[in-house]
Amino acid sequence: MSASGTYDTVLVVDFGAQYAQLIARRVREAHVYSEIVPHTITAAEVAARAPAGIVLSGGPKSVHVEGAPTLDPAIYDLGVPILGICYGAQLVASQLGGEVSRTGRGEYGRTALETRGGGGVLLGAGLPDRFNVWMSHFDSIVTPPDGFAVTASTPDAPVAALENLERRIAGVQFHPEVMHSEHGQEVLTRFLYELCGCRPTWTMSSIIETSVEAVRAQVGNGRAICGLSGGVDSAVAAALVHKAIGGQLTCVFVDTGLLRKGEAAQVVETFQRSQGIELIHVRAADRFFERLAGVTDPEDKRKAIGEQFIRVFEEAKGGIADAHYLVQGTLYPDVIESGTSDAAKIKSHHNVGGLPEDMDFELVEPLRALFKDEVRRAGEELGLPAEIVWRQPFPGPGLGVRIIGEVTPDKVATLQEADAIVREEIHAAGLERDIWQAFAVLPDIRTVGVMGDERTYAHPVIIRAVTSEDAMTADWARLPYELLERMSNRIINEVPGVNRVAYDVTSKPPGTIEWE
Repeated sequence: MSASGTYDTVLVVDFGAQYAQLIARRVREAHVYSEIVPHTITAAEVAARAPAGIVLSGGPKSVHVEGAPTLDPAIYDLGVPILGICYGAQLVASQLGGEVSRTGRGEYGRTALETRGGGGVLLGAGLPDRFNVWMSHFDSIVTPPDGFAVTASTPDAPVAALENLERRIAGVQFHPEVMHSEHGQEVLTRFLYELCGCRPTWTMSSIIETSVEAVRAQVGNGRAICGLSGGVDSAVAAALVHKAIGGQLTCVFVDTGLLRKGEAAQVVETFQRSQGIELIHVRAADRFFERLAGVTDPEDKRKAIGEQFIRVFEEAKGGIADAHYLVQGTLYPDVIESGTSDAAKIKSHHNVGGLPEDMDFELVEPLRALFKDEVRRAGEELGLPAEIVWRQPFPGPGLGVRIIGEVTPDKVATLQEADAIVREEIHAAGLERDIWQAFAVLPDIRTVGVMGDERTYAHPVIIRAVTSEDAMTADWARLPYELLERMSNRIINEVPGVNRVAYDVTSKPPGTIEWE
């Protein structure tokens, strides 16, 4: 699904900020479509996309450092409204003739902001004269460019906000996108509605309607196969495409042998009986294990699994006339992490970077422009059951990327049992809606232990649990010690071959949610 030609679009220019994705999501929360683009985008490329506005993200560098990222200066002359945030605000000031300097006093964390001259469009009209915002900068704007009014300051940032209403260019030194900034979402919304003139049309009903029209236009009278995994993404993609083309869609559920305990039976039950969608159930565990034999590199595993998926679909296609289209639940974070012109590759997703080049399908990806929380809302709107919509995310390659090293049937069986215990205990504790993902990982090592007064040399299991809003960033979940203790005791006592349990306390970044 490409939304940029249908809705007012705001481009978020990424200068390497950890919050670029969060800015894009906050824009969408104001019912305006957003896309992340690289800072190397040219004025001609911006003009061709005709955005309603541009947001310049923060970034880790100083505008004075050699090689610091910049913006094509001609973009300022396009007449497109611009909002600079943190580094983006300093770049606006620097490139348009103001002064940015290192004052020797940076600001980090919660800071009191005072408006000046009525606060201008973004900070005036109904907002307090003084409120707390979140700062993270060392350099400061000390002199605004000609034509810019200073609309706010802090004790260590004389120009904490500035505006030029004639050119519709503004900047804020603080981070309105983070929850710690009071009135931050309102500041962004004022930029979108009052400076950009955006229409709040990015709503779930409009998203579904547009997606349905796009699928119908792409598929026409042809037939499509949906690679159904039972996870949230493929389930919503299947429901959306079924709404568009009905009986022209056949779902193919591939039991790879890499699914969670009891998952295959649940998927078949849900989609054959509850949703009334034609479903082909392919049992292909032996083929996947054979393909993964001896494969240990994470990227090679993802690509091997992705390729095997496609081969199975191609065979399933033999019994379905005119099945030239493959539906996948690819999301916007998948595209970003798999590496695009807008982002460096973090890891190949089996449904993006892991697809073989000689694939005999045209892809249908109705969720490609959406974040995970938007997909869940779409699922609710489409009438999917809560146990599917609110199911924790599960990687397309399944347990293949939660087993470090070679994947074997025995290792999968061990991990399935440990993972089931983790999920059962999270459910029993009533934390399913609070935790983004909770699962077990089986590393490729053994550890010494003592069980029944005897030495053991068995596998450890690592528990991973995180909180997140969209999977672009995540924090390790502060699970109660009592819960962790129950998980550990049950895994060691109930899962053969495991003698130690560890808990992962790494956030994203620097880690990823999955281990591979």
